[in-house]
Amino acid sequence: MELVPYTVRQGNTLFGIAQFFQTSVEDILKYNNIQNPSMIYVGQTLQIPAGSAELDYYVTRPGDSLWTIAQKYNTTVPRLLEINRLSNPNVIYPGQLIKIR
Repeated sequence: MELVPYTVRQGNTLFGIAQFFQTSVEDILKYNNIQNPSMIYVGQTLQIPAGSAELDYYVTRPGDSLWTIAQKYNTTVPRLLEINRLSNPNVIYPGQLIKIR
């Protein structure tokens, strides 16, 4: 199973993250050695065992650009801008979820 890094953002819960990535809270706890599910914090990077959501979304990593993501997934920068409602193709950050399809 591939682990996808995800940076916790304001308002995230483990339940919400698990639903988004089509995995379980238990698996997130296990892969991140978290003892207390109430103790996640903004800015924390979690390793997420991604289900089928990984086919539709990409979690950006340092050094990524929309161009490299577009090349990897056989799409275009204008398409990524449109479906992600991004206005500036040069502004993405590590841990950001980019919809691919």
